[in-house]
Amino acid sequence: APALAGTLAACRGRSGAGQDDPAFDPETLNPRLAALAERARPGILGVAAQDLTTAQRIATAGDRPFPMDGVWKAALGAAVLSEIEAKALSPSEILTIEDVDLSPPPGAVADAWPAHGRYTVEDLFKRAVALSDNTAADVLLKRIGGPGAVTAWLELRKVEGVRLDRYARQLLPEQAGAASFRADWKGQAWRKAVLATPEATRRAAQQRYLADPRDTATPLGAVRFLEALNQFELTSQDGRGRLLRLMEAAAGDRLRPALPAGARLAALTTWTPYDLGLCAADATLAMVQMQDGRRFALAIFLKASPLEDEDRTALIVDIARTVLAGAGKA
Repeated sequence: APALAGTLAACRGRSGAGQDDPAFDPETLNPRLAALAERARPGILGVAAQDLTTAQRIATAGDRPFPMDGVWKAALGAAVLSEIEAKALSPSEILTIEDVDLSPPPGAVADAWPAHGRYTVEDLFKRAVALSDNTAADVLLKRIGGPGAVTAWLELRKVEGVRLDRYARQLLPEQAGAASFRADWKGQAWRKAVLATPEATRRAAQQRYLADPRDTATPLGAVRFLEALNQFELTSQDGRGRLLRLMEAAAGDRLRPALPAGARLAALTTWTPYDLGLCAADATLAMVQMQDGRRFALAIFLKASPLEDEDRTALIVDIARTVLAGAGKA
């Protein structure tokens, strides 16, 4: 705690006059977030945001667990960097992909197999975080001890409410009610295999996924992860920079309309395919750096949403814009 307090004090010292004032006005923000949660119904919305300078937080359904979908790769990336910094893992180590290592899309690593089956840790790390490559992520996850090892590593660093339980190659077929993933389901064949699964089987699997406590994060746990990353509790300053650069590469255009002028965005934003009238999980983990240097952590989770992709994106953008609007004026 003393080290963290010292870091926060140092951040405040650098922040400039007037920037210790609260960025979030709960009296204004809470009703707006409540209205957005109402707009999301019957889907369930969870939001948390933190001013990483002052540690002020705001949340709705902040302690409720939500499926992480693909944003778990941020935690994986931090854990891999920690292993590299501890000299337990070398970026140049070669890992060989076997057929049992292949995972459902997205994944250029699976698509290129078996013609290309040897990758460095560094290459897999970049692909896992920046491209959300499931095979790259699973192979790295296995190399550093598996999902439980990452969860335990986070808990040791006081990041609670974020849990990894399964590899993508286990989770995605279970989520879809499909058989175990196999090599001939690479690329487009995976979606065909899912849609060939009987509707009743897919619906039952979808409901199990939505009720499952595994592979979930609470919004507050997710922003605590970003706080720990920001304060160098998970990796070094260089490691933080590397992970955030990959998250900048991954961010895409989805959240950009929500950003104040001059802001930089590092984000993972993923969602499950719309099926049977629902998007089971839509997840966003973002760090936003304002033009004046202040940083904000943001987690947005939407569960069991009947909104199709375009409407869901509009809602997510409105949530991010609502949270960052006040922060941009602070």
